[in-house]
Amino acid sequence: MSLIILNRIAVMLAYMIPGFILYKKRIVTDDGAKDIGKLLIYIILPSAIVNSYNIGYSHEKAVGLLLSFFAAAVALALSVILSGIFFGRKMPIECFSAAFSNAGFMGIPLVSSVVGADAVYYAAAFVAILNVLQWTYGVYIITGNRLAVSVKKILLNPVIISFMIGMSLFFLPVKLPVFISEILGTIAQMNAPIAMLTVGFYLAQISFKTLLSDKYSYGVSAVRLLVVPLLTAILLAFLPVGDSTLKLTVIILAAAPVGSNVAVYAQIHGGDHKRAVREIVMSTLLSVVTMPIVIEISERILENIL
Repeated sequence: MSLIILNRIAVMLAYMIPGFILYKKRIVTDDGAKDIGKLLIYIILPSAIVNSYNIGYSHEKAVGLLLSFFAAAVALALSVILSGIFFGRKMPIECFSAAFSNAGFMGIPLVSSVVGADAVYYAAAFVAILNVLQWTYGVYIITGNRLAVSVKKILLNPVIISFMIGMSLFFLPVKLPVFISEILGTIAQMNAPIAMLTVGFYLAQISFKTLLSDKYSYGVSAVRLLVVPLLTAILLAFLPVGDSTLKLTVIILAAAPVGSNVAVYAQIHGGDHKRAVREIVMSTLLSVVTMPIVIEISERILENIL
């Protein structure tokens, strides 16, 4: 399993290279990078989520979906608590970074490759809850202002909208036409390449000297890549929340590096987005080493306790 994960991460990191080169050569500008990011957020990721629920209703899958919500809520609650303990409100960027993984852009493609495409609908529940927490707790942490939290923005979030559409498709006796299903499936396959391309844009914006000397990035990476996923694995192993496939899916999402949204939120709300970018890049690079190890250890934990 660890070799499969290592291979998938290596492939995904290779997708960063064109993004790095295109930005460095100014073939892609800041505006172009933002536009590609919008394409990812508003079209590609929602298509992947809707596509994951276009599988037809079954009682077994419905139970699994409910359990995935509970497992995701438990895992994210643990992540938020740990980030608060390690960093707290005095270090809002680090607190946000450690709490929220790149579950949508990097986690879902990994789950699809490692666990199987059928497990993506488990992952979608995690991503939906994560997005709600980012728009609420995350915004509050960065701004320190509860009034900055907008219910309207949460409800109009493309991930939440696509999740609700997907849930409707799953529970209602409705089936999408074949050509629409094919379109969604094709767009969903773009998730990993385009997501990592955008990380390449981020990587090109900072110097390696600055990156390597940033002590905050190492601390955030340690919590995000090691502490959070390993404690998540231990916690889930003792909870009756589905089978090992569901639990492994949640652990993979919890083990993903810092989510790229932290830079977006920091920039929008006047935070230090350059520091956020360094934490995104550092954790993404280190995840090549940590994710295979963490998933291997987590599998053994699940095998010995389940």
